[in-house]
Amino acid sequence: MDVRRRSAMQQPTKGAGRPINGQMKMKVKMVDHNHHDSTKASDALPLPLYLTNAVFFTLFFSVVYFLLTRWREKIRTSTPLHMVNLSEIVAILAFVASFIYLLGFFGIDFVQSLILRPSNDVWAADDDEEDIILKDDARKVPCGQALDCSIPKIAPVAPLKPALKVAQKVFDKEVVSQTPPPTAEDEEIINAVVAGTIPSYSLETKLSDCKRAASIRREALQRTSGKSLEGLPLEGFDYESILGQCCEMPVGYITIPVGIAGPIMLDGKEFSVPMATTEGCLVASTNRGCKAINLSGGASSVLLRDGMTRAPVVRFNSAKRAAELKFFMEDPENADTIATIFNKSSRFGRIQSVKCAVAGKNLYMRFCCSTGDAMGMNMVSKGVQNVLDFLQNDFPDMDVIGISGNYCSDKKPAAVNWIEGRGKSVVCEAVIKGDIVRKVLKTNVEALVELNMLKNLTGSAMAGALGGFNAQASNIVSAVYLATGQDPAQNVESSHCITMMEAINDGKDLHISVTMPSIEVGTVGGGTQLASQSACLNLLGVKGANREAPGSNARQLASVVAGAVLAAELSLMSAIAAGHLVRSHMKYNRSSKDVSTMASA
Repeated sequence: MDVRRRSAMQQPTKGAGRPINGQMKMKVKMVDHNHHDSTKASDALPLPLYLTNAVFFTLFFSVVYFLLTRWREKIRTSTPLHMVNLSEIVAILAFVASFIYLLGFFGIDFVQSLILRPSNDVWAADDDEEDIILKDDARKVPCGQALDCSIPKIAPVAPLKPALKVAQKVFDKEVVSQTPPPTAEDEEIINAVVAGTIPSYSLETKLSDCKRAASIRREALQRTSGKSLEGLPLEGFDYESILGQCCEMPVGYITIPVGIAGPIMLDGKEFSVPMATTEGCLVASTNRGCKAINLSGGASSVLLRDGMTRAPVVRFNSAKRAAELKFFMEDPENADTIATIFNKSSRFGRIQSVKCAVAGKNLYMRFCCSTGDAMGMNMVSKGVQNVLDFLQNDFPDMDVIGISGNYCSDKKPAAVNWIEGRGKSVVCEAVIKGDIVRKVLKTNVEALVELNMLKNLTGSAMAGALGGFNAQASNIVSAVYLATGQDPAQNVESSHCITMMEAINDGKDLHISVTMPSIEVGTVGGGTQLASQSACLNLLGVKGANREAPGSNARQLASVVAGAVLAAELSLMSAIAAGHLVRSHMKYNRSSKDVSTMASA
């Protein structure tokens, strides 16, 4: 017997949350929503649907041709267009009727597909012959969800510490007993996933419910691995928002605390900087740097460059042919042609330059282009593909090895990014007054300048650092990136930074600057559209795309990143110069809780 769902007349038993006859298990087969027994709207037509469509198509184009012919004749004879005879009135009515019909894109069939969609509470397997057990889902919460954290009421007991232990034990006991089991329907799907008959990655498509898919996948993973995912939250997250964009096959989400450093005065504006981190002392240290900068009049920033890069690698039969393409790409006379081809790919992607490097028979072409408010990797790749397709006509012997040849260079420390820049290149500076250095930072200008030379410059050179002439730029870049939905892996090149310190005004004040050549950020796309990250971008005033000045939001975000790095560099270097680093970390980065006692309780 083919069944979609049980009758709505079945009433649940009081308190049980299940149908009265809900214990019966029924072997059913999924019913296609276009089954021949179902009634269609097109059944009322006097002709088959394909003939009806053909009639309306013919009618539409016929009356259009007739009306255009008649109106052209009226224009030629200077007859007013509003004067129409009976045949023209009939033609106009036929035109309107056929146009309305054709708006449905083949008419009734299209409307049917919108109205007669399959219900989301069942799913069809890839194989139409597959049989599935369908049962009512009486469970209020999907399997694998975060535990109910409501603490039971307990009479106050002295002293306080034993009372907390008792509460924790009662709480743990209640949690275990109240964990809902999977429904019968979900149990069938979980078993199929565990057995491998249903791929885990296809659950979202089959169930049309991303939250339920994550719950089922989570339970199946726990059974196959034999490991518990207790503690990994499932509830409270919009899994629809990451589908096809941010993360595949989710089983939960990670919580990272977000702290606020600042406000920091940057270019005459105040910004409160969100930082997602699990490292103690980091936000506090950055906040102290912001305070010192604000008391000294604020910081200023300059955007030096703005261009994302992508570098494909192509191969020829000889080095001579590779060099010929290099000369072609770098010839100013060909720049307009290449730009026209590249710029077709996007409204915001605009090519800036192409730099080529030859390695034997291989050619690496580093395209650089502006990308608006997006970080722009996909945008640039799309434009590069258009150019490669165009070049194939003039260079048919060109063999495209890869759209990326690592000469870009993405998510790897590379001198080309340090020298040429990638994304946003920003320099940020501030003058810190001598009394602020002494009172707020607890050190002096001379000690800071000496430490910076021996640590950030000489020490980094001794270590053979590549772009790492700083104290902790990656700390701040990572924290801000996680909070604002950037690609955390791009912290690698985005943290390229050289910190400079110099005594000015006869040695009384400190000039500090950070130069960061490859800050890769965007305010649209990727993780920026998630609720938490979007809120942090909104706090900075750079959420989404800037319609009035495309790209200005992303550039502002890059300046904020550089400003936060400036504050953090100033504070950390001061702590090291004053000998306070270990003491501050013992205060802010060490837990005073007795973990062993908590575990045994």
